[in-house]
Parts: sequence; C-alpha cells; structure tokens
Amino acid sequence: MDFTRLGLLVELERLGTMAAVSEVTGMSTSAVSKHFAVLEKEAGVPLLAPDGRRVRLTPAGRRLAEHAVDILARVEAARAEFEGEGEPVGRVDLVMYTSAAPVVLPALRRLRQDHPGIEVQLTEHESEQALTLLQTGGADLGVVYQYSLLPRNFPGTLTVRPIGCEELLLSQPSEGADSRTLTRRRLRELSGASWIASPYRGDEEALVQRMCADAGFTPRIAHRVDTMELFEELVAAGLGIGVAPRLAAVTRRGVAHAPLGELGGVREVFLAGRTGGWAWRPIQLVARYLHEAAGEVLDDVPPLPA
Repeated sequence: MDFTRLGLLVELERLGTMAAVSEVTGMSTSAVSKHFAVLEKEAGVPLLAPDGRRVRLTPAGRRLAEHAVDILARVEAARAEFEGEGEPVGRVDLVMYTSAAPVVLPALRRLRQDHPGIEVQLTEHESEQALTLLQTGGADLGVVYQYSLLPRNFPGTLTVRPIGCEELLLSQPSEGADSRTLTRRRLRELSGASWIASPYRGDEEALVQRMCADAGFTPRIAHRVDTMELFEELVAAGLGIGVAPRLAAVTRRGVAHAPLGELGGVREVFLAGRTGGWAWRPIQLVARYLHEAAGEVLDDVPPLPA
C-alpha cells in the first residue's frame, strides 16, 4: 500500500471530512477521493461509507487507520535512522507556549554552543494549536502542557514525554493578602471577586471554573487578557485576581501570590513529537537539552528516557 494514501486515511479519521483533508494536504478533493478509491482496491474491503453529503470510515477503515499510524511512524523512524552519523546537522522546528521560555531559552543557548550545526526555529502557540501543528508536520517538536486536574487527550500519532511540572499560584492584590497555600474557606471568601482569564487559553478558565465550583461558587470572569504584564497590572490595581503558573508570575509591587495547592493542582509540562521523528539525532539532542534545562526550573523532573 502507498504511504501517501495511508497518510490520507489517517488524516480523514482525524479531521472527519474530505474537504478538511484536501485543505491540510493541498490536494484537490477529487484527487483525495481517487486516492481512497485506489486504497480500497488495494485493501480489498470498503473503507468509506456515505453519510449524508459526507463520508465516514467503515469499521475496516478505522482499523486500517490504526495500523497506518504505526506503519507511518515506523517508516519515519527508519528514514531518520538513515540520516547518517557524525556531527548532527539539520533544522528542528520547535513550537512552545510563551511561559516555557525559562526552559527553552537556556536549552537553545547551550545547544548552539555544543552543536552549531543544529538550527532551531521557534514558533509560539498555545498547546492545543501546537499539537495540531505537530500532527500536520508544521513543527517537529513541541513544549506543551496540561493542568493536572484537566488532562488532555493527546493524539495517538504523537509521542509525549513528561519533563516536569510547575506550581500554580493565585495572583491577588498584596494589601491584606494571605500568601499561604490556598484553602477552600479562603477561596470562598473570594466569591465576590473579579477574576481574570485568558481569551485564548480555554483550559485556564476551565480550571478557574472547576476550582471555584469545588469551593461552592461560580466565579465572575470580569477580564480576559493575554499578556502577563497586563494581567499583573490589573491585579496590582485591585481590579481582579487570577491563576498564574509559577514560571510566568512576576514579582511586582502591589501583587502577592499564594500557592493553589491541591485546589488547583499543577501544570504538567511535556515534550511532544511525531512518533517516528524521535529517532532523528537533531530532535533527540534538542529534546535532551530541553530536558536538562527543565531540571533547573521545574519540579518532579523524571529521568531522561533511554
């Protein structure tokens, strides 16, 4: 079977429509349809079934898509292993969320000194968009996160490795603030407060909603801002409170931070990449340097995988 056609089948299972597959691959819908017709002949069983004006995968189609994920990962791994030995050379497209900078920047500085033949190009995205970029080939490696109380469903086409976690804090005006670990009683006392959330990080607002619901109230989201500088300025001005990861929190006059503790859990940080790509030496090295840098700023850093 042709690897391109297997890749199209995986994309159809992921995206759900021929039009979406056409858009991400750059093929016309008629070309995509012809590839599927050939693939059905090769498989000897129906892989697609009409569903209104769309199509859906048959049970055989879903099963072949599962096999295709593993097949394509092995092919990618084999190609990576044949890149050769010697000083590693190549470009690695790395996608990261903004506050991962204390992990990423020290790692890239050291990598440039030790392995100047590896070029790393950065793209900034929130984790949900980063995972999509990794699946479609727009990035090779990603630094992504999840909140421990709101775990993500990571795509099966990616290999995801934990590199540590960071504490979550309640940012609040410093006047009269209690900087001890937050309790449900103290959280309930904030039921009338104005909360700050991000317009782009839906999981952040979901965490605030869950945490406050556990304390018996619904938070009033008064502000949605994206930059930590503006977030901290709103807090310092007494205009709101909100959740901030430790690495992103700024020590600013007028702002105090209290650990959320078990009420909010932690933010877990991962490296993610397409399963077959991990065999390529430049990706392995970038991942190793990121893991080492994580050990300096994150908590509960696991051993580096063999």
